[in-house]
Amino acid sequence: MSFWGLLALLFGSVEIYRASKCDIFTDLNLHHAIIGTNLYVKLLLYTRENDTCGQELSHYNLSAHPQFNVTKITTFIIHGYRPTGSPPNWLGNLKGELLAREDMNVLVVDWNRGATNLNYAKVVETTRDAAYNLTVFIRNMQENGASLSSIYMIGISLGAHISGFVGANFNGEIGRITALDPAGPLFNGKSTDNRLDPTDAQFVDVVHTDMDALGYRKPLGHIDFYPNGGADQPGCPKTILSGSAYFKCEHQRAVFLYLESMKPTCTSRAFPCTSYRDFLDGHCLECKFGSIGCPVFGYDVIKWKDYLMPEQMFYFTTNTQDPFCRTNYMLEIVTWNLNTIKSYITIRLHNGSEVTKATINHKASSFQKYKVTRLLAQFDKDLSNVEKISFKFSMGNTLQYKRKLRVLRIRLTHLERKDRPLCRYDLLLEDNKEVTFRPIPCEDSNF
Repeated sequence: MSFWGLLALLFGSVEIYRASKCDIFTDLNLHHAIIGTNLYVKLLLYTRENDTCGQELSHYNLSAHPQFNVTKITTFIIHGYRPTGSPPNWLGNLKGELLAREDMNVLVVDWNRGATNLNYAKVVETTRDAAYNLTVFIRNMQENGASLSSIYMIGISLGAHISGFVGANFNGEIGRITALDPAGPLFNGKSTDNRLDPTDAQFVDVVHTDMDALGYRKPLGHIDFYPNGGADQPGCPKTILSGSAYFKCEHQRAVFLYLESMKPTCTSRAFPCTSYRDFLDGHCLECKFGSIGCPVFGYDVIKWKDYLMPEQMFYFTTNTQDPFCRTNYMLEIVTWNLNTIKSYITIRLHNGSEVTKATINHKASSFQKYKVTRLLAQFDKDLSNVEKISFKFSMGNTLQYKRKLRVLRIRLTHLERKDRPLCRYDLLLEDNKEVTFRPIPCEDSNF
């Protein structure tokens, strides 16, 4: 082989190596957390053409990265406090789901150097500098033709407030901020200049999953979701014996709920209400948002942008694990008993071999003669073409005299699909004894 051929082969190999080289998220450890880290912000680019191999972008020379198309939507993923220095375990899934939904630029904002420190207060101080770093980068994007409306920031914990600081630097002109359980410690009670608020972007949506510990309690966006009331997430450990999961499970649940929202097979409809108690009691089951009904939590909530006012609180409940989404029915019961009976309700819907269950036990429901009792029944999954219904009432006291409940009408109405309601008339129920029946079409009634 000639000298020039050898040279071409050599340099060609170098180019192939450079093209295949992937930049990765900074991986630190407890030693770094103990001694503390200084801020360094690394921006890792992923696209549909390059969805597994991150490329670190220059903050100042975007022309060096032809794969970064500033005319597309650019989504920044901004993590939070990293007390042990390890990379977030959800990062790859979130990046992948975003690219599956839309052809965009995904920028993983790696500020692990700065976020890793046992001194949480020191990390909070660093958030302003991280926000300034991103502000400079976005201004460079603008100079290269990017529109602020095309900027989407997803901030987790401290990352939510960093997103807010960036948005404030652009007078709220960036397109959207999604805040996944914004950090509460050292932010609760702060003025809007020192935390995320609705004026930081054209649309700010927030989810609260750990408001009584690591998360922020009060509304911060144009719409604020409080799954399971905003605390005590089902399936999370209840005692410290579970180790680190006890501290982080509820805080991280916001991320996993958001991840699921990008899957078309599982959506969570949320309802506006003044309190979680009123929501569970079935007092908030109607939504007047044009023709599109109650908002769906997560990625697609942007469709409700024009219908929302700042700091509205919306509630929904979840299952203990993936799939988290549940199905909502309005349950209406009319009884004949002379005396008021208080009891808990369990319902099962059957479709062949499939069964789904709803338990209404947050408090004892009250049944009075000829009075319609409306309850929210939340099933662990959705079933179409319901063939049978199993119904049980329980007074919750095994020592009490066994009572019977004379039901004049049971009516189940799906709150998301426009299915015909399911009814049954004239049932005699015995305390803690399940009765199974076939539903029939509902008749007009004065009850």
